[in-house]
Amino acid sequence: MKNIKIDINADVGEGIGNESELFPLISSCNIACGGHAGDLDSMLSVVRLAKKNKLKIGAHPSFPDKKNFGRKKMSISDEKLEKSLRDQIESLTSILAKENVKLNHIKPHGALYNFGSNDEQTARIIIGITKEIKTKLYVPYSSLISKISIKEGVEICNELFIDRNYNSDLSLVSRDNSNALIQNSNEMFKHVNNIINNKIITIDDKEISVCFDTLCIHGDNPNAVKLIKELHLKLNAIGIEIL
Repeated sequence: MKNIKIDINADVGEGIGNESELFPLISSCNIACGGHAGDLDSMLSVVRLAKKNKLKIGAHPSFPDKKNFGRKKMSISDEKLEKSLRDQIESLTSILAKENVKLNHIKPHGALYNFGSNDEQTARIIIGITKEIKTKLYVPYSSLISKISIKEGVEICNELFIDRNYNSDLSLVSRDNSNALIQNSNEMFKHVNNIINNKIITIDDKEISVCFDTLCIHGDNPNAVKLIKELHLKLNAIGIEIL
């Protein structure tokens, strides 16, 4: 396997503070913009660091729920959700404009990402905002939101996760389960190698065909930097580069 280049993104600006170590190892990032984490100061700092590292920059909006880090579905009206998402994204795009940097994409966070993937009304709110901004949308492979986006003329990047295990319906294994996260570099390399060969082995040992445009590692994973460093070495050894 030679001359393959892949995009790896990470969710950042979430208060972990590992961006300076992480950014040289990835090619795009999703910056928390105040819903589950982040504020104007953190956004500015992370944008400047991403710019320095020549990363593609995306907005990472969520349910407005810092208490639960955006990882629980909120009971919120469509109107309030849409306003919150617009406000979050605009807070980042205003900084990007001042820094003369282009917004590359939008990627929802946590519960919004998971719920919006297959709830039509929520998906259409996210798609509508993305369409107005005229940017790309990072979406789970083979999800409802990906299919609606294509029909609506929104450019998508199919995303798969390199530090999460999958169920046979291609949903992520719940974080409540002990096997949700991939914490071993050898297991991660095996998982990524399978994805590059267009398949995922689920936790019940089923082989599911997939395709992807971008791969994600969670920036708040305590082992993210160590895992991605080791993954780099293993991928380079078989001729695969991170864009």
